[in-house]
Amino acid sequence: MLRTRIVTAAILVALLLAIVLWLPPVATLVAFTAVVLAGAWEWSAFLRGPAPLVRVLYVMAIAALLALVWRWTQTPAGTAIVLAIAVAWWLIALLWVIFAPRRAARWSAALAGVLALVPAWVALMRLRLDVSRGAEWMLFALILVWVADIGAFFVGRRFGRMRLAPEVSPGKTWEGAIGGVAVSVLVAIAGSGWFGVPPGVFVPLCVITVCFSVVGDLTESLLKRFAGMKDSGTLFPGHGGVMDRIDSVTGAAPVLLFGLLALGVAT
Repeated sequence: MLRTRIVTAAILVALLLAIVLWLPPVATLVAFTAVVLAGAWEWSAFLRGPAPLVRVLYVMAIAALLALVWRWTQTPAGTAIVLAIAVAWWLIALLWVIFAPRRAARWSAALAGVLALVPAWVALMRLRLDVSRGAEWMLFALILVWVADIGAFFVGRRFGRMRLAPEVSPGKTWEGAIGGVAVSVLVAIAGSGWFGVPPGVFVPLCVITVCFSVVGDLTESLLKRFAGMKDSGTLFPGHGGVMDRIDSVTGAAPVLLFGLLALGVAT
């Protein structure tokens, strides 16, 4: 299984680099919109076995919201509002995971999908299209999260003892989470030098971003447990579905862009 995961990840990384670095920006927009809508299809299954028509309507609703929110974020004020809503949502999701992990309903699962997918898509696309060196910033956001995920996986596998959220995701441990954050610090330091951002503010922002990525991961796990699912899908061998690959990104991307805007870095 580990070998399958590595091969799949290598193929996905190669495709990502080709799209973001070598194709026009519109290719990134099209590709990531398709990814988010595929994620919306998988998320609709968290509503506990809705009819196919309901799932299609859910994806259509997400697509409409992407267009509406994109227009709303044409101004800096609109972007700031959307990102602030996303940050507030992930704080609420953290409380949900901690204090009420077994309390979920179809309406809350549906709303959580909107608040997870739409702001994350907006954050990544605004990073790519509106920010100087946007392709590099977008790749950094993804690398930061995925390196933290890899670090958490291997550290947790080797040293994990204390469960992080046993009622939501029994396999995740505090040791793994700390290991993931530690590895992300190295990426943050490298990013600080690459982008010329003072590490004293940039590294803490990256650490906070990674912590929110964990919340994104746990929130999806909470809803998979609610729906009685192990993985969100089977599209990627060894990895599961689309949401199993981007759940951490949904929590991280809005937080990172919000912080970069607050620091005056994303201009």
